[in-house]
Amino acid sequence: MVKVLVWNENRHEKQNEEVAKIYPEGIHGAIKQFLEADDVEVNTATLDEPDHGITEEKLAETDVLVWWGGHMAHHEVKDEIVNKIHEHILNGMGLVVLHSGHFSKIFKKLMGTSCDLKWREADDKERMWVVDPTHPIVDGIGEFIEIDKEEMYGEHFDIPAPDELVLVSWFEGGEVFRSGCTYRRGNGRIVYFRPGHETYPTYYHKDVQKVIQNAVRWAKPVGREYPTYGNAKPLEKIEPKS
Repeated sequence: MVKVLVWNENRHEKQNEEVAKIYPEGIHGAIKQFLEADDVEVNTATLDEPDHGITEEKLAETDVLVWWGGHMAHHEVKDEIVNKIHEHILNGMGLVVLHSGHFSKIFKKLMGTSCDLKWREADDKERMWVVDPTHPIVDGIGEFIEIDKEEMYGEHFDIPAPDELVLVSWFEGGEVFRSGCTYRRGNGRIVYFRPGHETYPTYYHKDVQKVIQNAVRWAKPVGREYPTYGNAKPLEKIEPKS
């Protein structure tokens, strides 16, 4: 059983009627609905809950954290919560970062860069090309995913070179973007997946759902203990040197 925690700012749904109509149960509710399966157990948390709904107890029982944050309240996420999440990722918890979560404190901390990019809201058609068809996060996906209307994200995307680049987007306005990237930090696996602007029904798109389902299974902990660091006793007897 993979235990997933879906985190969402949940501010746009409260303040924008258009978003509330698209996602009446919140973006976290929509993601929870398509992630739940016989082998996946899903809980949710949102920004305005105590400790943002992310307690040490919740993190301890979470295999994969899925993170959606808009540009409205990244700064409101407490640093002490970010540090706890970071520690759990290094110890093996997976992280799937969606859309504008690229600017979240936790993703920027893991990447060590600004994670900035170009953007435009203009109902662009997006075509995400699968550039690594062998990767598990695109199992069941054809040569590309096409979305009729989405927010454009364009290069340069200020992230470290991905460990694996899986999906590259082309937009109707001519831009391209690295939309499916994986990283490893400590024992943790990280996926960044681009689509999901709040004013579009992107999370009802079956191929988008499939990638996130695959990403959760790929990012789950591998069961290896975190390495021991610091001063170490020799494994063999060291003979005095004359």
